[in-house]
Amino acid sequence: MVMEFAPSVLPVSMRTLAGGVPAAPPGTLFLLGALGGYSAPSRPYTLFFGRDEDNVHVLVGRGDQHISRRHGEVAFDGQEWRLRNLSRLPIQLPGDSLLLAGCEIVLTGGYLPLFMGASRHRQHLVEIYLAGVSPADDGVTSGSPTVLPTPYELGEVERLVLTALAQRYLRQESRPQPLSWNDVADELNQAPGESGWTAHRAANVVTTLRRQLSAGKNPNRKEPVDGIMRAEGAAEPLGNVINHTLILELLRTTTLAPTDLRLLGGLDD
Repeated sequence: MVMEFAPSVLPVSMRTLAGGVPAAPPGTLFLLGALGGYSAPSRPYTLFFGRDEDNVHVLVGRGDQHISRRHGEVAFDGQEWRLRNLSRLPIQLPGDSLLLAGCEIVLTGGYLPLFMGASRHRQHLVEIYLAGVSPADDGVTSGSPTVLPTPYELGEVERLVLTALAQRYLRQESRPQPLSWNDVADELNQAPGESGWTAHRAANVVTTLRRQLSAGKNPNRKEPVDGIMRAEGAAEPLGNVINHTLILELLRTTTLAPTDLRLLGGLDD
């Protein structure tokens, strides 16, 4: 029963909600920030997120005055969950949509990432996942298991470099493109505990991974990935297209997630 699922704190070790959530009754709401989160069943309840640690369920943007003390809320009104912007600042939704001050939307189920902050260099992520409320289709019911992709196995260095390369995608910018290798090296050298990165070194990390995935030799996924290698001497625009294809594959398989931006120091508070 839903009433048996009590509101509870989510651990900071939970990296992302993008790949799904723990087993929970239909209508359970999960809310996750960089420093942990909260879950609640579908009964009258309100979850707040913002930078006032003592007055919110999910802390986001601590120390950042471009985040309101109570930036937003997710509330169950007896029939449905609603996301409401309590701040004067907009909340960025997928597809370049903005949830403006005082406005609200009805949550229809599944995964929803929210971005807020003054600039792309200082943005904060809150993830929402509403469990098991999508209409049944072709025999699929709310109790059917979610079919999730198998992510590729990445080493720590590979994840760091790919996060820098793909950060425009992870920040959900409009019409994103991979960073240049020089920009990737600059981002890496500014990341916590990192130094000595060059464009050549960063490119080598990604090229090695592209060869592995193209040959179907990743430990987690043996299917070869097409379109991520180029002929010797090909011009840089083609290389940019190849990196774009690689990034989309990593996002599609949930290998990279917005919370990986914390590796660059962008989501660590």
